[in-house]
Amino acid sequence: MKKIVALLPVIFLSTTFLSTGVFARDQIKVVGSSTVYPFATIVAEKFGKGTKFKTPAIESTGSGGGMKLFCAGVGLQHPDVTNASRRMKAKEFKLCNSNGVTATEFVVGNDGLAFSNNKNARKFEISIMHIAAALAEKLPRGGGLEENWLKTWKDVDAFVAGNATGQPLIGLPNTPIRVLVPPPTSGTRDAMGSLFMKNGHKKLGTYADVGKKGAKKLREDGAAIEVGENDNLIIEKLAADEQLFGVFGYSFFDQNRDKVQASIVDGVALNFENIASYKYPGARPLFTYVKREHLGVVPGIKEFFREFISTKALSMDGYLYPAGLVPLSDADFKTETGKLKDFPAVTIK
Repeated sequence: MKKIVALLPVIFLSTTFLSTGVFARDQIKVVGSSTVYPFATIVAEKFGKGTKFKTPAIESTGSGGGMKLFCAGVGLQHPDVTNASRRMKAKEFKLCNSNGVTATEFVVGNDGLAFSNNKNARKFEISIMHIAAALAEKLPRGGGLEENWLKTWKDVDAFVAGNATGQPLIGLPNTPIRVLVPPPTSGTRDAMGSLFMKNGHKKLGTYADVGKKGAKKLREDGAAIEVGENDNLIIEKLAADEQLFGVFGYSFFDQNRDKVQASIVDGVALNFENIASYKYPGARPLFTYVKREHLGVVPGIKEFFREFISTKALSMDGYLYPAGLVPLSDADFKTETGKLKDFPAVTIK
């Protein structure tokens, strides 16, 4: 990702906060990713019980929704922190900068996208080519692009075998394509667009046909079913319907193994080791961002991040590991904790 270097000067805190007309609050406000939400909630509860500060208020708005709220401005009516299951986009940097917001980025761990279905149904062993073909808005046919006409997983199997050199039929069933997908505001949707859809098109050989923008677009004929930011709702729907699939983060899969199973994708199982090594094609980092202008104004922000970015929270022996967070490598963890030494001087790069 290109470095963003044109950050606006920090506005004088006294002027900024007086101009908002908002009185000081004594509770940290956090918004953002539904994937990071359960981890941040655990940290917040530990922080509230173990320090003199109030337990932070955390709202699951989705990564995109959180960025919009976070970058909207400086002042106590705006959140102090936003979580994200993908890195802040260039247009979000620009929005933050235009509103006088500067942020420090922390990577808090790793996650993997589960392509999951009911535990009692057939376990799929597919590729990202199959996922991309099944969910693409358009596919090439007859020298042009057509709205996705594939109706069943058997159709997908035949299409992939007919377009990918050396790809045999794998015997997918003659059942309808129905996949629960996160909304456009979700970081999981963004990650799915890059890791499964875009990369799937490239591997399939259809990327040049659909184009950069088209590669991430999902069909809108009912095969890709948008749901809200509540990942638990996806689990419930999968548990009730053996023909449904769903896309969500590893931690929700890990906490619901009694109800759902994860497909093997590109020959790689979704597990801790394959996410940590990034062998799994849906592996991704998780992020949190703090608003520098609110440091020293809202009490406890620095202390909250020292709780979050710590061995006791993020290591293999930490309290977030049992909740499904895949820890960072030793080198990456050292990088993140190193940011705390100059906190809040370190800004996003």
